[in-house]
Amino acid sequence: MQKKYRRSFDEIQEIVRDTEAFFESNRIDESLRMKVDLSLEELFVNMVSYNTETDQDILIEMRVIDQGIEVSLTDFDVERFDPTLAADVDIDAPLSERDPGGLGLYLVLKMADSIHYQYHDRTSKITFTNRVSAE
Repeated sequence: MQKKYRRSFDEIQEIVRDTEAFFESNRIDESLRMKVDLSLEELFVNMVSYNTETDQDILIEMRVIDQGIEVSLTDFDVERFDPTLAADVDIDAPLSERDPGGLGLYLVLKMADSIHYQYHDRTSKITFTNRVSAE
């Protein structure tokens, strides 16, 4: 599946509906849905919130992989921001000592089985995978 979404928080409901349909039509293990939905929402919201120099739509692609799903978000005509290099969040520090922000990205990095970033010609692409754990 690949589809472009407007740079609007209103698109999140559509993204969740499309993810649900993709999971259902491809019989992907539902145990992965929460991780995928949360990661997609966090990354999409960050692109809309921080990549304000563009008005181009954001491309989301999903594909079935062995035991799971691979999801890519591509943002066009933007500056480089590699989420894999984001500063660690000290989750043990008292709230009064923490800098605001960064927790959502921290969770994405922890929930994904892998995350990869590419940047070329002002195009930013974040790809993450989630697989069913072997019990």
